[in-house]
Amino acid sequence: MQSSDALHITKPPPTRFDTHRLCIAPMLDWTDTHARFFLRLLSRHTRLYTEMVTTGAIFHGKRERLLSFNDTEHPIALQLGGSEPQELATCARIGEDYGYDEINLNVGCPSDRVQNGRFGACLMAEPQHVADCIAAMRDAVSIPVTVKSRIGIDHQEGYEPLANFVQTIAATGCDTFIVHARKAWLQGLSPKENREIPPLRYDFVHQLKQDFPQLNIVINGGIRRLDESLQQLEHVDGVMIGRAAYDNPFLLLEADRMIFGSTQPDPRPDEVMRQFLEYVEFQLKKGIELHAMTRHILGAFRGESGARAFRRHLSEYATQPDLHKENSADVLREALYYVGIKLGW
Repeated sequence: MQSSDALHITKPPPTRFDTHRLCIAPMLDWTDTHARFFLRLLSRHTRLYTEMVTTGAIFHGKRERLLSFNDTEHPIALQLGGSEPQELATCARIGEDYGYDEINLNVGCPSDRVQNGRFGACLMAEPQHVADCIAAMRDAVSIPVTVKSRIGIDHQEGYEPLANFVQTIAATGCDTFIVHARKAWLQGLSPKENREIPPLRYDFVHQLKQDFPQLNIVINGGIRRLDESLQQLEHVDGVMIGRAAYDNPFLLLEADRMIFGSTQPDPRPDEVMRQFLEYVEFQLKKGIELHAMTRHILGAFRGESGARAFRRHLSEYATQPDLHKENSADVLREALYYVGIKLGW
């Protein structure tokens, strides 16, 4: 849970862009519907994002599995990967039909696979083409279309390439830019290294807000605590956190109060887990594997007594091949016992 040391920080005054005040980043192999359901139990107002879904996957893959979500996940954004304007427009329309609150275009992923498909961070070299994609998507839907990018790629130097990129796309009417405050190196670094090695330049993102005050500027990269988020909100409209929410999801228990000014009591861990257990039991009856759900809560209770035993129990038993479906939820009950939460048998 968030340290009480942060509670003295004054919440900045609200802006007209409060919709993105705190967001959870789209993360491949993590932010699926089960993770998002769990995160929503922790914070009512934090904006959630899907994993990146490519246009090809929507056209040729299992669309229902890729795009369906639980109604409790709102507000939720669909992140698309692609580079063909009309394909993106069609997929944006499909996303709107599924009920998403926002369509986000990935212009920040640096992986080789993504580059080979001509989407992700490599598109930062083609701001006008990105603008064409955004214009087509905006014409196709009535919900907001947003962009997630880096501050630059490869040998682009300084702030000007980023400012030009944003200005070009903003001319389409797009007003929300989520910026990972690191450059992306398209050759020589893995996606993991691209999240860690390029230096953070928060000042570039802060400058965007100064130069484009009419835009909704959301900062991403290296922000791991709510007090850090509050400090960033003195300079920008929103904060997006990623790995921190995976490593320590209970930091979100205080988010509605600290970030959004809610006067409601913070969710209690035992109540969160009771609701998640009910969800698990329901999903098990639909044939979902226990591990597909419990893998998203391994970071819960971090730093608390019994947390290591909780993680070990789930890691060891939730993946057992001979686990009987009717008894699967008991594995979660047993794990919770290690952290002092006793739910009905």
